[in-house]
Amino acid sequence: MKKCVLLVRCSTDKEKGLQDYQYQIDTLTEICKKRDWEIVKVFGNYVSGAAAIEDRQEVLDLIDYIRSNKIDLCCCTEISRVSRDLLTGVQIIRTLADNGVNLFLANYSLFTLGDDGKISPITSLILTITLEISQMERQQIRSRMEMGYQAYLRKRKDDKEHHPLGRPNTYRKSEEEYRSQYSKELSLMRKGISLRNVQQLTGTAVGTLRKIKIYL
Repeated sequence: MKKCVLLVRCSTDKEKGLQDYQYQIDTLTEICKKRDWEIVKVFGNYVSGAAAIEDRQEVLDLIDYIRSNKIDLCCCTEISRVSRDLLTGVQIIRTLADNGVNLFLANYSLFTLGDDGKISPITSLILTITLEISQMERQQIRSRMEMGYQAYLRKRKDDKEHHPLGRPNTYRKSEEEYRSQYSKELSLMRKGISLRNVQQLTGTAVGTLRKIKIYL
C-alpha cells in the first residue's frame, strides 16, 4: 500500500475557508480510499496562494516530514492548492520530486513523476500552463478588488457619512457572533485539542482562541 500525505490550502476568507478546507480533505480521502492509498498525515493552512515557501508553514512542515519519512505521494485537489505563483509552485514540485514524492492532482488525475521517478516533459508543460493560469486568475482577482476599492473611495469622497472605512470604533462582537464565527474552533477545543493544534487546523490566531475559550 502506498503511503501518502495530503496538502490542503485555503484562502484567508474564514467562512468559505472552513468549508473549502473540509471539502478538500473529504475529496482526497475518498480518492485515496478508492486507490488503496494510506493517508499518514495532513498538512494544511489558511494562507494566500501567492505566499512564498518561507511563509507557508504547512509546506515547510511537509518538506521536513518527507525528508525523514518514506512517502510515496502528496495529494492535492488542484494545482492552485500547491501555489498560485509559478516560481513557488515549480519550487515545491521539484522539492517533492527530489525526495521521491509523486505529486497527485485530483482534478486532472495527474501524477508529476513517471515510472522512472522523473518529471516528464509533457507533465512539466501541463504544470507550467496550469500554474500560469492560476497566477493569472490571482492577478485578475486582485485587479477587480482594487477597481472596486477605488470606486468606493470615489463615492466616499462625495459622501463620507454613508461610505465609512473600516468598522465603527464602538463596534464589539457579541457572544452570539463569536460562537457563530468560531463554532469550528470551539468544537475542536471541546474535544481537548490544544490551542496550537486548533490554530494549525483552522488558521485562527492563538490570541483569538484564548479570547473565545471563555465560551466553551
